[in-house]
Amino acid sequence: MNSMHKDSIIELKSVTVTYPHHTALEFVSLAVMEKEFVGIAGPNGAGKTTLLCAINGLSHILCGTVRVFGKSLFSNIASIRKDIGYVPQIIACDPRIPLRVREVVSMGRYARINFLKRFSAEDRNIVEDAAEVVGISRLMDRPIGHLSGGEQRKVAIARALTQEPKILLLDEPVSHLDLNAQAAISALIEKVHTEKNLTTIMVSHQLDLLPESCNRLILLKEGKIIFTGATQEGLKEDILSRLYGCPVKIIKNGGGCAIRVGTHF
Repeated sequence: MNSMHKDSIIELKSVTVTYPHHTALEFVSLAVMEKEFVGIAGPNGAGKTTLLCAINGLSHILCGTVRVFGKSLFSNIASIRKDIGYVPQIIACDPRIPLRVREVVSMGRYARINFLKRFSAEDRNIVEDAAEVVGISRLMDRPIGHLSGGEQRKVAIARALTQEPKILLLDEPVSHLDLNAQAAISALIEKVHTEKNLTTIMVSHQLDLLPESCNRLILLKEGKIIFTGATQEGLKEDILSRLYGCPVKIIKNGGGCAIRVGTHF
């Protein structure tokens, strides 16, 4: 019997994930609706990446249940993962790595086809289309290690899109980038979410860079959800001060805002 909330595409019930020296998630329950854009934020060690991994079947869950597309993740993990595009945190590639951008983007396609199967014309078109969507067509023959940080993030997003996912999980996609690259990647994620009709979950330390289409915010602290609701409702100084354990100031900036953390503003 399907016990998921009506229209939810992801549901976690009382999920606990532990590591040898600490509990990463503690009795977390969450439902994500189809085509929703959810932002996840919290201090270092709050459990943000672990939450994404729990949804993607990459965490060892001590107790609780995860259902995706109305099916138990643990009983259907191979088929479910085909429909989940995952963009992990990126570490700069060694410039000596011989892989070219086209090869890296193409790797995502193997979630749909057997590794031993040759690419069809349709597969190649899907790879080229993904490159065009994220704006890296001109980079396809460049070595991956020669790209900037922002360009490498675009490659990672394109690789996920070649999978033709229904759910897109992004872990800190704007971290360690300059201001222009942060804004560009944030705008790209919003475009991809809207144009591809995806259910999108994005982890971000930089709350002011969550795309406008991010309609729900989840705040994690010490492995527990302390807030879930409309993004603008969560971007309140008292809530964020409790989240980070120090004073937080929200500075209005035209149509957006900047968030400052600390004792002096």
